[in-house]
Amino acid sequence: MADIAVKSFDSPDETRPFEDKGEMRIVNVGDETVGRGTFEPGWRWSDNVKPIAGTDSCQTYHLGYVLSGRMRVFMDEGKEQEIGPGSVFVIPPGHNAEVIGDEPCETLEFGQASQYAKRQ
Repeated sequence: MADIAVKSFDSPDETRPFEDKGEMRIVNVGDETVGRGTFEPGWRWSDNVKPIAGTDSCQTYHLGYVLSGRMRVFMDEGKEQEIGPGSVFVIPPGHNAEVIGDEPCETLEFGQASQYAKRQ
């Protein structure tokens, strides 16, 4: 029988700072990984995570929920989508993104959170 597992983002298993303007806190709960992203105003994937990822666009699959703030996602093939508080999102690999406005964008990430902004 499996045990109950409880973790807190106040004591994450790992904190992955971006190249300025935010971080991803990672907790491993049982066999799952959950991330809490803080994307500060002015954050843009191409400026703040691309140097970490080393790819032309984000190649992480995102499944998540926006707690606060707003973000615009740009798919490599040209589609754009804005997400904001209360949005549940799936973003496939092959995108860029940026924070919109003066408020940090806070997200909960499931998907491939274990791989996001992970230094190689």
